[in-house]
Amino acid sequence: MPPTRSLRTRGTMNENDENGPSTRLTRAKAAALTTDVPASNGALKKPLQTKKATTTTTGTQRKRAALGDVSNVNKENGETKESKKATTTKTGLTSKATLQTGGVQKLSRNNSSRTALGAKDNNAKKPATEVKRPGSGSGMGSAMKRTSSQKSLQEKSLQQEEPPRKKVEIEKALENKTDITSKENARSRSQADELDAAPEDFVADLDTEDLDDPLMAAEYVVEIFDYLRDLEMETLPNPQYIEHQPDLEWKMRGILVDWLIEVHTRFRLLPETLFLAVNLIDRFLSAEVVALDRLQLVGVAAMFIASKYEEVLSPHVANFSHVADETFSDREILDAERHILATLEYNLSYPNPMNFLRRISKADNYDIQTRTLGKYLMEISLLDHRFLGYPQSQVSAAAMYLARLILDRGPWDATLAHYAGYTEEEIDPIFRLMVDYLHRPVCHEAFFKKYASKKFLKASIMTRQWAKKYHKLYIESATEPYNTLKGSE
Repeated sequence: MPPTRSLRTRGTMNENDENGPSTRLTRAKAAALTTDVPASNGALKKPLQTKKATTTTTGTQRKRAALGDVSNVNKENGETKESKKATTTKTGLTSKATLQTGGVQKLSRNNSSRTALGAKDNNAKKPATEVKRPGSGSGMGSAMKRTSSQKSLQEKSLQQEEPPRKKVEIEKALENKTDITSKENARSRSQADELDAAPEDFVADLDTEDLDDPLMAAEYVVEIFDYLRDLEMETLPNPQYIEHQPDLEWKMRGILVDWLIEVHTRFRLLPETLFLAVNLIDRFLSAEVVALDRLQLVGVAAMFIASKYEEVLSPHVANFSHVADETFSDREILDAERHILATLEYNLSYPNPMNFLRRISKADNYDIQTRTLGKYLMEISLLDHRFLGYPQSQVSAAAMYLARLILDRGPWDATLAHYAGYTEEEIDPIFRLMVDYLHRPVCHEAFFKKYASKKFLKASIMTRQWAKKYHKLYIESATEPYNTLKGSE
């Protein structure tokens, strides 16, 4: 059995013991090994003997302290400390040029590091206004300074010469801009002259401007609106459906629509939602007989269906029940929704008049005032039952025609007639109905207050003021058809 080791020897280790388990080689151990090796053995390499013994001012040599060995540093005699201080002060005062010349002792690593720090401290203590001494070398230093001074002078001369060049370039650019603007003005004048010189039946092609925009669908826009005009004839309600409704009158329908406009404004829904809801009511009443106490339920359910069809986020059914003062429960509204959809065979493909209004507004250069008045005039067709027999495209054309007439936007030219799809003669009967409604006293308060706000440019107030002044020019010439319509009312 191998001899057992005592706890003392197991717990303590000698760093200088070569036969011990530790193979760590310290700097003190390496120094001891290098002193034991004879000088004649030149084959051995000394990779660790990189530091030489420093020479003191007295000429005696001393061993350098091991790295990290604090005891050797503290045991230094006073002479070595004074010599270190002397060397640091000398090297701090002398310049690098004197150090490079002969007659100065070779510095060790410790001394060199201290002198570098001392030089940095001395430089830091110098005032900012002190001028540095020129270098002692008369060769490269002076040549570099001369070249740098010459370069700075050349740069200054170039900077002085640059502004005139820039001024010339700016003047040329301004001249080019003026030429371009003059050419553009000439082109616009020539185009305006061509439009003035064009015949009355000239139609401007406005869809070519939107060929690069895929959202406008300029390639198919004509076919799309032709299809919508064919489709709106299929979704027209019966204009005389009140005859087979024993409990209802046209006045009750107007009150219901006026209340729905108030609900629509409170929920901040889209205009398309209101038009679709009224169309669903008229189509349902054209097919089913409804009692008077269920008329409001039909209106609430129609608004609920339209909001789910048009809105991104439709109100909850409980909100519609709350708006109706809890007259109808959620279950009753949902049952009415299913009944209306089943009666209409789930056909909600109603060509909204807002689409036709936007199409006409394109020919009107998207004038916001004209389009706002057009929205107000177009919603008149929802309240007045006399508009039920006309397609929505014709109603929107008449609304835009009257809005342009009130704002004095010019005649109804061929371009507007082309994009609206109707001439002045085709618009005339609906136009006169709108003027007649504006001339009458206000009978739908919610509708009037909605468009009396600044948001809608006070359209209801403006149009009624205009109708009071000019209604005689458009209504008295056709009193007979209006009297017949009033009698049917």
